[in-house]
Amino acid sequence: MRLRTAWRKNLDPSEQSAVVAWTAFTLTFGGVRALTHWIKDGHGPSSGGMTLGGRHFHHYNLGICALAGVGAVAVRGSEKQRRHPTVPLSYGTGLALIVDELALLLDLEDVYWAKEGRTSVDAAVIIIGLGGLMTAGLEFWTAAQRAMTRP
Repeated sequence: MRLRTAWRKNLDPSEQSAVVAWTAFTLTFGGVRALTHWIKDGHGPSSGGMTLGGRHFHHYNLGICALAGVGAVAVRGSEKQRRHPTVPLSYGTGLALIVDELALLLDLEDVYWAKEGRTSVDAAVIIIGLGGLMTAGLEFWTAAQRAMTRP
């Protein structure tokens, strides 16, 4: 109960959304990396992942669907819908699923386990770092913006 009160008292709704999105991104990226290593090590599906019609189904497709849903809410949803916690949760999760396979999207080749696949990890580390910097420094960034806009 105290945690919920502190959350509401110290963070405005946009700050809450930023923390939720950043946390979702970080946890999803880490979880997907762990899951894919687990599958690669011979556990789980014998096909090496999800397949549809005999073709490998990359998880960036799920990320694209999540971001499309967030976009639909942003464009057409009410203020109450846009402020719902599932929006930043879906945004962070969807973005992590896409970033995890960024090297594949850049090269248009399945390089997930190749040296080039490191691009995805590097991009995620940068995003997590920048997200942490932004989130941890929210009070500073808000004060800096106010200072810059004062006459």
